[in-house]
Amino acid sequence: MIAPDPRDVDVVELVIPARPEIVSVARLVVGAAVAMDPTFDEERSADLRLAASEACTNAIEAQLARRNAADADKPIVLRCELGPESIVLTVQDHGGGFDPDSLPDRPEVTDPARLDHEGGLGIPLIRLLSDELEFRPTPGGTTVVMTFGPDPVSGRIDG
Repeated sequence: MIAPDPRDVDVVELVIPARPEIVSVARLVVGAAVAMDPTFDEERSADLRLAASEACTNAIEAQLARRNAADADKPIVLRCELGPESIVLTVQDHGGGFDPDSLPDRPEVTDPARLDHEGGLGIPLIRLLSDELEFRPTPGGTTVVMTFGPDPVSGRIDG
């Protein structure tokens, strides 16, 4: 994908403490940002809000697990870049980082057998909802980069 001209990108950034009760604020901010782009309908906006919520929740949980680490109280940064053809959400944490390839094998999100497994839905849901997903190691944590076009991806869960 070719990077858009920075002059064609609107950026909304939210810096939040690593507290679960703040995730609803992140969803609201992403919803308001997505509403600025008329090519994204309400259904696609819901995809972005859910992905942002899951990524922020994972970031918060990772940071809370490191309560005694020097950077455990650093904020989480949610960034929403509205480009001419896509919206890129990034969530940066200080949770110590992780290897996405080391996640346990579980049934697909759409498989009824998934109901037998507690937790671990965040990253599979984000993969399902986004057009592109990337995990970038950063000093002391991870940055999750999610790219969304206005049209839902083919693997979308229909209500």
